[in-house]
Amino acid sequence: MMKWLKGDKNEDTDDFANVSASLKRLYKQRLRPLEESYKFSDFHSPPMDDADFDSKPMILLIGQYSTGKTSFIRYLLERDFPGMRIGPEPTTDCFIAVMAGDKDPATGVINEGVIPGNALVVDKTKPFKTLSSFGNNFLSRFQCSSMNHQVLQSISIIDTPGILSGAKQRVNRGYQFSKVLTWFAERVDRIVLLFDAHKLDISDEFHEALDAVKSYESKIRVVLNKCDQVNTQQLMRVYGALMWSLGKVITTPEVVRVYLGSFWDQPLRFDENRVLFEDERNDLFSDIQSLPRNAALRKLNDLIKRARLAKVHAYIISHLHDSMPSVFGKDKAKNNMIKDLDKIFADLSNKHKISLGDFPKVKDMQEKLKMADFSKFRSLSSSMIQKVDDMISNDIAELMVAIQRDEAKATDLINREGPAVKGGIFDNWSSPPGPGGVFNDGGVNPFSNKWGEGVMEGMDYGTGTEGTSWIVDEKKSEYDEIFYKLHPVNGKINGSEAKREMIKSKLPNTALAKVWRLADNDQDGALTDEEFALAMHLINLRAEGHGLPDKLPKHLIPPTQRDDEDEEGGVDGAVLGESAD
Repeated sequence: MMKWLKGDKNEDTDDFANVSASLKRLYKQRLRPLEESYKFSDFHSPPMDDADFDSKPMILLIGQYSTGKTSFIRYLLERDFPGMRIGPEPTTDCFIAVMAGDKDPATGVINEGVIPGNALVVDKTKPFKTLSSFGNNFLSRFQCSSMNHQVLQSISIIDTPGILSGAKQRVNRGYQFSKVLTWFAERVDRIVLLFDAHKLDISDEFHEALDAVKSYESKIRVVLNKCDQVNTQQLMRVYGALMWSLGKVITTPEVVRVYLGSFWDQPLRFDENRVLFEDERNDLFSDIQSLPRNAALRKLNDLIKRARLAKVHAYIISHLHDSMPSVFGKDKAKNNMIKDLDKIFADLSNKHKISLGDFPKVKDMQEKLKMADFSKFRSLSSSMIQKVDDMISNDIAELMVAIQRDEAKATDLINREGPAVKGGIFDNWSSPPGPGGVFNDGGVNPFSNKWGEGVMEGMDYGTGTEGTSWIVDEKKSEYDEIFYKLHPVNGKINGSEAKREMIKSKLPNTALAKVWRLADNDQDGALTDEEFALAMHLINLRAEGHGLPDKLPKHLIPPTQRDDEDEEGGVDGAVLGESAD
């Protein structure tokens, strides 16, 4: 075990706690001394606390008023949260952190209610301490809604004030709104930008908000909400208009991921795109489900980015210090260096072999240097730089091994016990414990995710009072006609005969090889009429874009090859290994 994890003798300790503790020690012993020596917090981010490493994954919701941000949270939780207000106008005028409540040590009851901002920033268990720097005007509009909710045991959600448009956007909020967004964007795991299908204009304030978070483009996802309010033709045009608008603001080569849907529990106005909305919702929920599993990796990645920026900052500050005259002309020298800061950045980039992309924005740095006291700067400490280099090249490389091990354990736990984020809408979306939507009592939920799709179609055949017991029987007469034209011998066709028919599907050989392996259930190198019909059924599924499992589900086993155990089991876990080979 790596040296940062040594000393933990309790083998039952949660692995994420080990990784989190290691990150805290790395930051405090290697990186923070460098930040303090070169006034990093005066120019960039405040120092990190233990709560920044221990916090649950957070989702930040940003959007103009009435785009459905608060409704989206209610949709996920399936209940109101303390302090919630929903309306067509800017009803949410606060930053609201929706989080799991703390357990009362005396009663053991989880507290629910609203915690005001001034009290929240002094709570050492919450990652909001440094928000106090934005002043009372902001803190009076910041609160925490604590709840006893299963979803919030895995993630926290940050609701933001509706971004104003028109004449309203000229109203002064009383605090630096865009800088608050940047503070949250740096610390959250996912940034969700919500748009209304009827409100695609990007106001000046919304433009500033996007500028504040666009440097964290890897965290950004876009939700085009209320899509059921337009028909298919209108939706196509709305989607194109949204991508055009985003392209002018988020100027990255990659296309930002946009999820289409209607994220509330009301009937769809136009339901012609119902299947599309379901697929988009599934993709978004899968992305949310990945957050707890990737939380440690995200924190590690953010720590590396912070370390690289701190190193660059130390080079800048030390260079400015060393370039200052000893006695006379200090003000003139300061002004000249601030003016020529872009040239200084280029020289430092060449000298230390650092990409210019790792340097802060010249304009922002110039503004902050004008207010700085250069006499408090210091020369470069090679030992501090070396400690940070060792942390990046050695300690973090070793920590990656621990994180990968933890991710493997988390994946195994998900396969055994279900999704990482449970409760609320996710109990309705995800399958309950047991494969394919099968409950512990053997009942089936036909509305669970992926139920009845692809290879799962027909999984409940034979469980009712009517109907066939094998989905393939629906087209078996059609398949039998093809089968008997291939001149079976002793009721079977060999591989050569089957191949001539199967390659007509134009599927690649790798896909057909998997079809053969699944269809030849008795593994005798030939296909019976049932096995051939099964092969044709699987080919059709694959041609329609569905994945095939690594093992044949019990409900697809030919009836004459089933034993009593297969008949009783109904479905097995094979479909969980579904792939697109």
